Amino acid sequence: MIINFSVQNFGSIKNRQTLSFEADNSSHLEDYYTIPDTGKLKLLKIALIYGANASGKTTLLKALEFLRQLVLNPLEKRTDALNFKPFLFDAQTPMQNSILGIEFIQKKTRYQYEIEFNRIAVVKEELYFHAPNRANVFKRITDINSQFSTITFGSKIKTDKTFEKTLESNTLWNNTVLGGFLKTNIELKELKDAVDWFVDYMQPLITTRASVKGYVAERLLNIENEKSTLINILQKADFNISDILIKDKEVVSDQEMKAYTALGFSSDLITKIKNRTEIELEHKVGDNRYLLPLEEESQGTQRYYEFAAMLSLLIEKQVIISIDELESSLHPELYTHFLLSFLVNASNSQLIATTHNREILNNKDILRNDVIWFTDKSTDCATDLYSLSDFDSSVIRDTSNVYNAYKTGKLGAVPHLGDYYIDRNNGKGK
Repeated sequence: MIINFSVQNFGSIKNRQTLSFEADNSSHLEDYYTIPDTGKLKLLKIALIYGANASGKTTLLKALEFLRQLVLNPLEKRTDALNFKPFLFDAQTPMQNSILGIEFIQKKTRYQYEIEFNRIAVVKEELYFHAPNRANVFKRITDINSQFSTITFGSKIKTDKTFEKTLESNTLWNNTVLGGFLKTNIELKELKDAVDWFVDYMQPLITTRASVKGYVAERLLNIENEKSTLINILQKADFNISDILIKDKEVVSDQEMKAYTALGFSSDLITKIKNRTEIELEHKVGDNRYLLPLEEESQGTQRYYEFAAMLSLLIEKQVIISIDELESSLHPELYTHFLLSFLVNASNSQLIATTHNREILNNKDILRNDVIWFTDKSTDCATDLYSLSDFDSSVIRDTSNVYNAYKTGKLGAVPHLGDYYIDRNNGKGK
Protein backbone atom coordinates (compact mmCIF):
# COMPACT_ATOMS: atom_id res chain seq x y z
CA MET A 1 0.00 0.00 0.00
CA ILE A 2 1.07 3.60 -0.58
CA ILE A 3 1.60 5.64 2.58
CA ASN A 4 2.47 8.89 0.80
CA PHE A 5 3.85 10.22 -2.48
CA SER A 6 5.91 13.42 -2.90
CA VAL A 7 6.73 15.47 -6.01
CA GLN A 8 9.11 18.40 -6.51
CA ASN A 9 10.03 20.33 -9.67
CA PHE A 10 7.96 18.20 -12.02
CA GLY A 11 5.60 19.77 -14.56
CA SER A 12 3.44 22.38 -12.85
CA ILE A 13 4.67 21.31 -9.40
CA LYS A 14 7.52 23.53 -8.19
CA ASN A 15 7.90 23.10 -4.43
CA ARG A 16 7.58 19.72 -2.75
CA GLN A 17 3.94 18.57 -2.57
CA THR A 18 2.84 15.40 -0.75
CA LEU A 19 -0.27 13.27 -1.18
CA SER A 20 -0.81 11.21 1.96
CA PHE A 21 -2.98 8.15 2.50
CA GLU A 22 -2.68 8.32 6.27
CA ALA A 23 -6.13 8.71 7.82
CA ASP A 24 -6.94 11.44 10.31
CA ASN A 25 -8.45 10.77 13.74
CA SER A 26 -12.03 10.53 12.48
CA SER A 27 -13.84 7.22 12.96
CA HIS A 28 -16.46 8.16 10.34
CA LEU A 29 -16.98 5.19 7.94
CA GLU A 30 -13.65 3.83 9.11
CA ASP A 31 -14.50 0.22 8.30
CA TYR A 32 -15.09 1.11 4.64
CA TYR A 33 -12.40 3.72 4.01
CA THR A 34 -9.39 2.28 5.82
CA ILE A 35 -7.24 -0.75 5.04
CA PRO A 36 -7.12 -3.44 7.74
CA ASP A 37 -3.96 -4.92 9.25
CA THR A 38 -1.52 -2.07 8.56
CA GLY A 39 0.01 -2.04 12.03
CA LYS A 40 0.25 1.34 13.74
CA LEU A 41 -0.62 3.11 10.49
CA LYS A 42 -4.22 3.75 9.49
CA LEU A 43 -4.18 3.96 5.70
CA LEU A 44 -6.96 5.08 3.39
CA LYS A 45 -8.19 3.23 0.31
CA ILE A 46 -8.92 6.29 -1.78
CA ALA A 47 -7.84 9.83 -2.68
CA LEU A 48 -10.05 12.10 -4.79
CA ILE A 49 -8.31 15.17 -6.22
CA TYR A 50 -10.32 18.29 -7.14
CA GLY A 51 -9.11 21.43 -8.86
CA ALA A 52 -9.56 23.78 -11.79
CA ASN A 53 -8.31 22.83 -15.24
CA ALA A 54 -4.51 23.23 -15.51
CA SER A 55 -4.15 23.34 -11.71
CA GLY A 56 -1.93 20.24 -11.57
CA LYS A 57 -4.32 17.37 -10.80
CA THR A 58 -3.18 15.24 -13.73
CA THR A 59 0.46 16.24 -13.17
CA LEU A 60 0.40 14.43 -9.85
CA LEU A 61 -0.85 11.23 -11.50
CA LYS A 62 1.68 11.60 -14.33
CA ALA A 63 4.48 11.93 -11.79
CA LEU A 64 3.42 8.66 -10.14
CA GLU A 65 3.24 6.97 -13.54
CA PHE A 66 6.65 8.42 -14.47
CA LEU A 67 8.14 6.86 -11.33
CA ARG A 68 6.56 3.49 -12.16
CA GLN A 69 7.94 3.60 -15.70
CA LEU A 70 11.36 4.73 -14.47
CA VAL A 71 11.63 1.64 -12.30
CA LEU A 72 10.01 -0.96 -14.54
CA ASN A 73 11.12 0.19 -18.00
CA PRO A 74 14.73 1.39 -17.64
CA LEU A 75 16.22 3.16 -20.65
CA GLU A 76 18.44 0.98 -22.84
CA LYS A 77 21.04 3.60 -23.82
CA ARG A 78 22.89 6.02 -21.58
CA THR A 79 22.31 8.70 -24.23
CA ASP A 80 18.52 8.46 -23.90
CA ALA A 81 16.90 11.43 -22.14
CA LEU A 82 14.31 11.07 -19.41
CA ASN A 83 10.92 12.08 -20.81
CA PHE A 84 9.63 14.80 -18.47
CA LYS A 85 9.74 18.56 -17.98
CA PRO A 86 10.64 20.40 -14.76
CA PHE A 87 8.78 23.49 -13.57
CA LEU A 88 9.31 26.00 -16.38
CA PHE A 89 7.82 29.25 -14.99
CA ASP A 90 10.96 30.09 -13.05
CA ALA A 91 14.48 31.06 -14.11
CA GLN A 92 16.15 28.55 -11.78
CA THR A 93 14.01 25.39 -11.70
CA PRO A 94 14.78 24.23 -15.28
CA MET A 95 18.42 23.91 -14.19
CA GLN A 96 17.60 22.21 -10.88
CA ASN A 97 17.03 18.52 -10.22
CA SER A 98 13.57 17.03 -9.77
CA ILE A 99 12.65 14.77 -6.85
CA LEU A 100 10.08 12.00 -6.44
CA GLY A 101 9.58 10.15 -3.17
CA ILE A 102 7.26 7.36 -2.13
CA GLU A 103 6.62 5.43 1.08
CA PHE A 104 4.88 2.08 0.82
CA ILE A 105 4.23 -1.18 2.62
CA GLN A 106 5.36 -4.44 1.07
CA LYS A 107 4.99 -7.74 2.91
CA LYS A 108 4.25 -5.85 6.14
CA THR A 109 7.53 -3.93 5.86
CA ARG A 110 7.60 -0.16 5.44
CA TYR A 111 9.86 1.15 2.66
CA GLN A 112 10.87 4.71 1.83
CA TYR A 113 12.22 5.39 -1.66
CA GLU A 114 13.43 8.71 -3.09
CA ILE A 115 15.02 9.60 -6.39
CA GLU A 116 16.62 12.85 -7.60
CA PHE A 117 17.10 13.31 -11.35
CA ASN A 118 17.28 15.62 -14.34
CA ARG A 119 16.74 15.11 -18.07
CA ILE A 120 20.01 13.20 -18.56
CA ALA A 121 20.68 11.27 -15.38
CA VAL A 122 19.51 9.90 -12.05
CA VAL A 123 21.67 11.97 -9.70
CA LYS A 124 20.76 10.47 -6.30
CA GLU A 125 18.69 7.53 -5.14
CA GLU A 126 17.96 6.05 -1.70
CA LEU A 127 15.92 3.18 -0.32
CA TYR A 128 15.17 2.67 3.39
CA PHE A 129 13.18 0.07 5.25
CA HIS A 130 11.88 -0.31 8.80
CA ALA A 131 12.87 -3.59 10.43
CA PRO A 132 11.70 -2.46 12.93
CA ASN A 133 13.78 0.74 13.04
CA ARG A 134 14.56 2.77 9.93
CA ALA A 135 17.65 1.43 8.16
CA ASN A 136 19.30 2.13 4.83
CA VAL A 137 19.11 -0.45 2.04
CA PHE A 138 21.25 1.50 -0.43
CA LYS A 139 22.40 4.96 -1.44
CA ARG A 140 23.33 5.79 -5.01
CA ILE A 141 25.31 8.81 -6.23
CA THR A 142 26.03 9.51 -9.91
CA ASP A 143 29.24 11.20 -11.06
CA ILE A 144 28.01 13.43 -13.88
CA ASN A 145 31.49 13.77 -15.42
CA SER A 146 32.22 10.04 -15.63
CA GLN A 147 28.56 9.09 -16.12
CA PHE A 148 29.06 6.32 -13.57
CA SER A 149 27.03 5.52 -10.46
CA THR A 150 28.36 4.42 -7.09
CA ILE A 151 26.06 2.28 -4.95
CA THR A 152 26.68 1.76 -1.23
CA PHE A 153 24.63 -0.56 0.96
CA GLY A 154 23.52 -0.12 4.56
CA SER A 155 25.04 -2.03 7.44
CA LYS A 156 22.06 -4.40 7.71
CA ILE A 157 22.32 -5.47 4.07
CA LYS A 158 24.59 -8.42 3.33
CA THR A 159 26.27 -8.31 -0.09
CA ASP A 160 29.67 -9.05 -1.60
CA LYS A 161 31.89 -7.14 -4.03
CA THR A 162 30.80 -9.23 -7.02
CA PHE A 163 27.16 -8.44 -6.29
CA GLU A 164 27.84 -4.72 -5.91
CA LYS A 165 29.97 -4.41 -9.05
CA THR A 166 27.47 -6.36 -11.12
CA LEU A 167 24.63 -4.11 -9.98
CA GLU A 168 26.66 -0.95 -10.63
CA SER A 169 27.58 -2.06 -14.14
CA ASN A 170 23.91 -2.76 -14.93
CA THR A 171 22.71 0.58 -13.55
CA LEU A 172 23.19 3.16 -16.30
CA TRP A 173 23.38 6.77 -15.17
CA ASN A 174 19.86 7.35 -16.52
CA ASN A 175 18.47 4.19 -14.86
CA THR A 176 17.34 3.58 -11.31
CA VAL A 177 19.08 1.02 -9.11
CA LEU A 178 15.76 -0.84 -9.01
CA GLY A 179 15.71 -0.84 -12.81
CA GLY A 180 19.32 -2.06 -12.84
CA PHE A 181 18.34 -4.85 -10.46
CA LEU A 182 15.71 -5.97 -12.99
CA LYS A 183 18.51 -6.44 -15.53
CA THR A 184 20.70 -8.38 -13.12
CA ASN A 185 20.68 -12.09 -12.31
CA ILE A 186 21.31 -11.57 -8.61
CA GLU A 187 19.19 -11.89 -5.48
CA LEU A 188 18.67 -9.47 -2.61
CA LYS A 189 15.45 -9.67 -0.63
CA GLU A 190 14.99 -5.96 0.04
CA LEU A 191 15.58 -4.97 -3.60
CA LYS A 192 13.36 -7.78 -4.83
CA ASP A 193 10.55 -6.81 -2.46
CA ALA A 194 10.74 -3.16 -3.59
CA VAL A 195 10.78 -4.08 -7.30
CA ASP A 196 7.98 -6.61 -6.84
CA TRP A 197 5.86 -3.89 -5.24
CA PHE A 198 6.19 -1.73 -8.36
CA VAL A 199 5.51 -4.74 -10.59
CA ASP A 200 2.54 -6.19 -8.72
CA TYR A 201 0.92 -3.29 -6.87
CA MET A 202 1.22 -0.26 -9.15
CA GLN A 203 -1.00 -0.37 -12.22
CA PRO A 204 -0.66 1.90 -15.30
CA LEU A 205 -2.36 5.30 -15.28
CA ILE A 206 -5.81 5.27 -16.91
CA THR A 207 -6.54 8.45 -18.86
CA THR A 208 -9.68 9.50 -20.70
CA ARG A 209 -7.95 8.76 -24.02
CA ALA A 210 -6.43 5.41 -23.09
CA SER A 211 -8.48 2.32 -23.86
CA VAL A 212 -7.93 -0.85 -21.84
CA LYS A 213 -10.41 -2.99 -23.75
CA GLY A 214 -7.64 -5.36 -24.82
CA TYR A 215 -6.59 -5.79 -21.20
CA VAL A 216 -10.19 -6.56 -20.25
CA ALA A 217 -10.35 -9.18 -23.03
CA GLU A 218 -7.21 -10.82 -21.63
CA ARG A 219 -8.81 -11.03 -18.19
CA LEU A 220 -11.97 -12.53 -19.70
CA LEU A 221 -9.96 -15.19 -21.51
CA ASN A 222 -7.49 -16.08 -18.78
CA ILE A 223 -9.19 -15.58 -15.41
CA GLU A 224 -11.73 -18.08 -14.18
CA ASN A 225 -15.14 -16.59 -13.34
CA GLU A 226 -14.06 -13.16 -14.60
CA LYS A 227 -16.92 -12.99 -17.10
CA SER A 228 -19.57 -13.71 -14.49
CA THR A 229 -17.98 -11.11 -12.19
CA LEU A 230 -18.01 -8.43 -14.90
CA ILE A 231 -21.61 -9.22 -15.86
CA ASN A 232 -22.63 -8.97 -12.21
CA ILE A 233 -20.88 -5.60 -11.82
CA LEU A 234 -22.51 -4.25 -15.00
CA GLN A 235 -25.95 -5.48 -14.00
CA LYS A 236 -25.67 -3.90 -10.55
CA ALA A 237 -24.87 -0.64 -12.33
CA ASP A 238 -28.26 -0.85 -14.13
CA PHE A 239 -26.97 -2.02 -17.52
CA ASN A 240 -29.33 -4.65 -18.94
CA ILE A 241 -26.40 -6.80 -20.09
CA SER A 242 -27.04 -10.52 -19.87
CA ASP A 243 -23.83 -11.86 -21.39
CA ILE A 244 -20.41 -10.97 -22.81
CA LEU A 245 -19.48 -12.81 -26.00
CA ILE A 246 -15.94 -13.15 -27.26
CA LYS A 247 -14.85 -13.81 -30.84
CA ASP A 248 -11.67 -13.43 -32.85
CA LYS A 249 -10.70 -10.07 -34.28
CA GLU A 250 -8.00 -9.92 -36.94
CA VAL A 251 -6.97 -6.26 -37.05
CA VAL A 252 -5.89 -3.88 -34.31
CA SER A 253 -5.07 -0.30 -35.32
CA ASP A 254 -1.60 1.21 -34.89
CA GLN A 255 -3.14 3.96 -32.76
CA GLU A 256 -4.60 1.39 -30.38
CA MET A 257 -1.26 -0.42 -30.12
CA LYS A 258 0.48 2.87 -29.27
CA ALA A 259 -2.07 3.40 -26.51
CA TYR A 260 -1.23 0.00 -24.98
CA THR A 261 2.49 0.82 -25.17
CA ALA A 262 1.87 4.16 -23.45
CA LEU A 263 0.00 2.32 -20.69
CA GLY A 264 3.14 0.33 -19.97
CA PHE A 265 1.88 -3.07 -21.11
CA SER A 266 4.60 -5.68 -21.52
CA SER A 267 5.77 -6.68 -25.00
CA ASP A 268 4.32 -10.17 -24.47
CA LEU A 269 0.91 -8.78 -23.61
CA ILE A 270 1.02 -6.38 -26.57
CA THR A 271 1.81 -9.31 -28.87
CA LYS A 272 -1.26 -11.13 -27.57
CA ILE A 273 -3.40 -8.05 -28.00
CA LYS A 274 -2.41 -7.75 -31.67
CA ASN A 275 -4.52 -10.83 -32.22
CA ARG A 276 -7.03 -9.95 -29.56
CA THR A 277 -10.67 -10.80 -29.44
CA GLU A 278 -13.71 -8.74 -30.33
CA ILE A 279 -16.35 -8.21 -27.66
CA GLU A 280 -20.10 -8.19 -28.09
CA LEU A 281 -22.52 -7.41 -25.29
CA GLU A 282 -25.82 -9.26 -25.10
CA HIS A 283 -28.83 -7.22 -23.98
CA LYS A 284 -32.01 -8.84 -22.71
CA VAL A 285 -35.13 -6.89 -23.68
CA GLY A 286 -38.28 -8.68 -22.56
CA ASP A 287 -38.00 -12.26 -23.83
CA ASN A 288 -35.57 -11.29 -26.59
CA ARG A 289 -31.79 -11.05 -26.61
CA TYR A 290 -29.82 -8.68 -28.83
CA LEU A 291 -26.08 -8.51 -29.58
CA LEU A 292 -24.25 -5.21 -29.93
CA PRO A 293 -20.49 -4.81 -30.61
CA LEU A 294 -18.78 -3.05 -27.73
CA GLU A 295 -17.59 -0.28 -30.07
CA GLU A 296 -21.23 0.55 -30.87
CA GLU A 297 -22.26 0.87 -27.24
CA SER A 298 -22.57 4.34 -25.69
CA GLN A 299 -19.42 6.01 -24.36
CA GLY A 300 -20.75 5.55 -20.84
CA THR A 301 -21.29 1.82 -21.33
CA GLN A 302 -17.82 1.38 -22.83
CA ARG A 303 -16.25 3.37 -20.00
CA TYR A 304 -18.04 1.40 -17.29
CA TYR A 305 -17.24 -1.89 -19.03
CA GLU A 306 -13.56 -1.02 -18.57
CA PHE A 307 -14.20 0.20 -15.03
CA ALA A 308 -15.91 -3.10 -14.22
CA ALA A 309 -12.64 -4.89 -14.98
CA MET A 310 -10.71 -2.36 -12.89
CA LEU A 311 -13.17 -2.90 -10.03
CA SER A 312 -12.75 -6.65 -10.32
CA LEU A 313 -8.96 -6.24 -10.17
CA LEU A 314 -9.19 -3.90 -7.15
CA ILE A 315 -11.34 -6.45 -5.31
CA GLU A 316 -9.41 -9.57 -6.34
CA LYS A 317 -5.84 -8.39 -5.75
CA GLN A 318 -3.81 -5.82 -3.83
CA VAL A 319 -3.20 -3.01 -6.34
CA ILE A 320 -3.33 0.74 -6.75
CA ILE A 321 -5.03 2.23 -9.79
CA SER A 322 -4.82 5.87 -10.88
CA ILE A 323 -7.66 7.26 -13.00
CA ASP A 324 -7.68 10.70 -14.60
CA GLU A 325 -11.12 12.36 -14.74
CA LEU A 326 -13.03 9.54 -13.11
CA GLU A 327 -16.39 11.10 -13.94
CA SER A 328 -15.74 11.18 -17.71
CA SER A 329 -18.77 9.72 -19.58
CA LEU A 330 -20.36 8.60 -16.31
CA HIS A 331 -23.68 9.74 -14.86
CA PRO A 332 -23.15 11.18 -11.35
CA GLU A 333 -25.13 8.31 -9.82
CA LEU A 334 -22.98 5.77 -11.68
CA TYR A 335 -19.85 7.61 -10.52
CA THR A 336 -20.99 7.30 -6.90
CA HIS A 337 -21.98 3.66 -7.44
CA PHE A 338 -18.48 2.81 -8.68
CA LEU A 339 -16.80 4.46 -5.68
CA LEU A 340 -19.11 2.80 -3.16
CA SER A 341 -18.72 -0.61 -4.84
CA PHE A 342 -14.96 -0.21 -4.47
CA LEU A 343 -15.13 0.90 -0.83
CA VAL A 344 -17.51 -1.89 0.19
CA ASN A 345 -15.84 -4.78 -1.64
CA ALA A 346 -12.10 -4.03 -1.83
CA SER A 347 -10.01 -4.59 1.28
CA ASN A 348 -6.34 -3.99 0.47
CA SER A 349 -6.35 -1.93 -2.75
CA GLN A 350 -6.14 1.82 -3.28
CA LEU A 351 -7.57 4.23 -5.83
CA ILE A 352 -6.34 7.71 -6.82
CA ALA A 353 -8.61 9.72 -9.09
CA THR A 354 -8.86 13.27 -10.35
CA THR A 355 -12.40 14.56 -10.65
CA HIS A 356 -14.70 17.54 -11.14
CA ASN A 357 -17.74 15.81 -9.63
CA ARG A 358 -18.93 18.20 -6.93
CA GLU A 359 -22.23 16.53 -6.09
CA ILE A 360 -20.62 13.81 -3.97
CA LEU A 361 -19.23 16.54 -1.69
CA ASN A 362 -22.80 17.25 -0.61
CA ASN A 363 -23.36 13.78 0.84
CA LYS A 364 -21.95 13.53 4.37
CA ASP A 365 -23.16 9.94 4.69
CA ILE A 366 -20.58 8.60 2.19
CA LEU A 367 -17.69 11.05 2.58
CA ARG A 368 -14.60 11.42 4.76
CA ASN A 369 -12.72 14.74 4.73
CA ASP A 370 -9.28 13.11 4.62
CA VAL A 371 -9.89 11.46 1.23
CA ILE A 372 -10.61 14.80 -0.48
CA TRP A 373 -7.65 16.74 -1.91
CA PHE A 374 -7.40 19.99 -3.86
CA THR A 375 -4.92 21.44 -6.32
CA ASP A 376 -4.68 25.20 -6.79
CA LYS A 377 -2.28 27.54 -8.56
CA SER A 378 -0.22 29.89 -6.39
CA THR A 379 0.80 33.40 -7.47
CA ASP A 380 3.88 31.98 -9.26
CA CYS A 381 1.68 29.55 -11.28
CA ALA A 382 2.93 26.56 -9.28
CA THR A 383 0.65 23.78 -8.00
CA ASP A 384 -0.30 23.71 -4.33
CA LEU A 385 -1.76 20.42 -3.02
CA TYR A 386 -3.77 20.32 0.19
CA SER A 387 -6.38 18.20 1.95
CA LEU A 388 -9.89 19.02 3.08
CA SER A 389 -8.70 17.90 6.52
CA ASP A 390 -6.36 20.90 6.57
CA PHE A 391 -9.29 23.30 7.02
CA ASP A 392 -10.46 24.13 10.51
CA SER A 393 -14.04 24.25 11.76
CA SER A 394 -14.44 27.94 10.90
CA VAL A 395 -14.48 26.95 7.22
CA ILE A 396 -15.92 23.42 7.39
CA ARG A 397 -18.11 22.52 10.37
CA ASP A 398 -19.07 19.09 9.01
CA THR A 399 -19.17 17.30 5.68
CA SER A 400 -22.61 18.67 4.83
CA ASN A 401 -20.97 22.08 4.22
CA VAL A 402 -18.23 20.88 1.85
CA TYR A 403 -20.19 21.23 -1.40
CA ASN A 404 -21.24 24.82 -0.73
CA ALA A 405 -17.80 25.78 0.59
CA TYR A 406 -16.12 24.40 -2.53
CA LYS A 407 -18.72 25.87 -4.90
CA THR A 408 -18.34 29.35 -3.41
CA GLY A 409 -14.53 29.23 -3.52
CA LYS A 410 -13.83 29.00 0.22
CA LEU A 411 -11.64 25.94 -0.37
CA GLY A 412 -9.88 27.35 -3.44
CA ALA A 413 -9.18 24.97 -6.33
CA VAL A 414 -11.78 26.60 -8.60
CA PRO A 415 -11.19 28.59 -11.80
CA HIS A 416 -11.08 32.39 -11.49
CA LEU A 417 -13.29 33.41 -14.38
CA GLY A 418 -13.68 36.81 -15.98
CA ASP A 419 -16.84 38.23 -17.50
CA TYR A 420 -18.44 36.77 -20.61
CA TYR A 421 -17.49 39.57 -23.00
CA ILE A 422 -15.07 38.58 -25.78
CA ASP A 423 -12.88 41.34 -27.22
CA ARG A 424 -13.02 40.62 -30.94
CA ASN A 425 -10.34 43.21 -31.66
CA ASN A 426 -7.82 40.98 -29.85
CA GLY A 427 -6.31 44.02 -28.19
CA LYS A 428 -5.47 45.73 -31.49
CA GLY A 429 -5.69 49.47 -31.77
CA LYS A 430 -8.46 51.09 -33.80
